[in-house]
Amino acid sequence: MEKETKSIRKIYYGSDHIIERPSYGAGKPYNDYGRGFYCTEDLDMAKEWGTRQDKNGIANCYTIDCDGLTILNLNDPQYCILHWLSVLIENREFDVPSPLAVQAKQYILENFHVNYKKADCMIGYRADDSYFSFAQDFLNGTISYRQLNHAMHLGKLGEQFVLKSKQAFERITYTGYEFAGRAEWYSRKVNRDRTARREYFHLERNLIRPDDIFITRILSEEMKENDPRLR
Repeated sequence: MEKETKSIRKIYYGSDHIIERPSYGAGKPYNDYGRGFYCTEDLDMAKEWGTRQDKNGIANCYTIDCDGLTILNLNDPQYCILHWLSVLIENREFDVPSPLAVQAKQYILENFHVNYKKADCMIGYRADDSYFSFAQDFLNGTISYRQLNHAMHLGKLGEQFVLKSKQAFERITYTGYEFAGRAEWYSRKVNRDRTARREYFHLERNLIRPDDIFITRILSEEMKENDPRLR
């Protein structure tokens, strides 16, 4: 984690209603990174996230003064995809139908733990729909480490910017909103997910390389977070 030097950021929150003052401590505890206010720095992505099949959405617009805040970016080079997965495992409910998946979850939690609860804000992938299933496939030994890394970029997945601490919530300022009609933006969201699934099943899942690393190898060789093969 590092103290933020970029002072003002523009962030957006997709919803079906206006939220001028987000509430600290609200939200579901089983979101990707636990309780927090899940935004994005991509306006278009917020419009997609705010729409439903039968409902228009809006992108709530904010600025946040990050000067001095501790920002944990899970996409920084110091982290690998298993650090992101460890945070996800800690907060989301995974389907673990086999002893392998149970062992994999425990190993990742013990060896790739991230002390994210001390962060004011977090940046990282959003594990919705297809992307959550990709992570489950990796734990179940269906896809390799390389394939998981590649799968997370299918469909041009956006990053989340998540407010975690009370101090972060005190730094946010509401600046307005932009309308997101469901005919356009829900269609974009569906197409993004379909693209990811299509590329995953038609290309990635059936493309195994001789040097691919599966969770079974990570376990048997007791690979750790500083292993260059995981970078």
